[in-house]
Amino acid sequence: MQTFKENLLTALDRAESEEVVFAALLAEAQRLGFEHCAYGLRLAAPISNPKVLTLNNYPSAWQLRYQQAGYMAIDPSVRHGHLSRDPLVWGEKLFASTETFWSEAKEHGLRVGWAQSSLDGFGVGGMLTLSRSSEALTDTELQDKEIEMRWLVQAAHLSLARLMKPKLAVQLDAPLTPREIEVLKWSADGKTAAEIGDILSISVPTVNFHIKNVIQKMKTANKTAAVVQALMSGLLY
Repeated sequence: MQTFKENLLTALDRAESEEVVFAALLAEAQRLGFEHCAYGLRLAAPISNPKVLTLNNYPSAWQLRYQQAGYMAIDPSVRHGHLSRDPLVWGEKLFASTETFWSEAKEHGLRVGWAQSSLDGFGVGGMLTLSRSSEALTDTELQDKEIEMRWLVQAAHLSLARLMKPKLAVQLDAPLTPREIEVLKWSADGKTAAEIGDILSISVPTVNFHIKNVIQKMKTANKTAAVVQALMSGLLY
């Protein structure tokens, strides 16, 4: 197993595109006995409508149906991934409240599945799903393969998040200056403009000037949104 990890990590670390990473993940998924592999990346901001990117080798007809029907909003496995990092095995009980969705998924060859989500320190979430059209996932198979499957989840998130996050992140018109970052950090700690001015030995109008510049650069509506976006983007670390 150590060789498996080392070989896959080497391939993933050297990959320069998410397509190359996904191909390596799919090969491992198929080695583990699954036909399909899917990965979704979800940023923590904007909170009201998080950005999501997905990669999968599902049948094209199912990909189109899933998108057109807005099934991501009701997919029980996606909902589970938002609430828990525990692995999930597909089953009738899981999809009891979404019978039409489940019936259509099975018609497209998605009948047996396993999924687990992950979350990094910046609030970026990911979920890896392994699935196939037949042969139930037995307790014995899970016992034999789950360590590798769970390890694959973490490898997928580390590699794909590295490549996919820049496509979802807010593109700044100009980099934040060291002073703007300082002001944002103190704002994130709940300090008022007057308190920040005292801490940094600058005037309140100067503090507000920096905050205004940050809001413009980050294309946010206000200081609170700028702080959240900066935290999620790792700009304050």
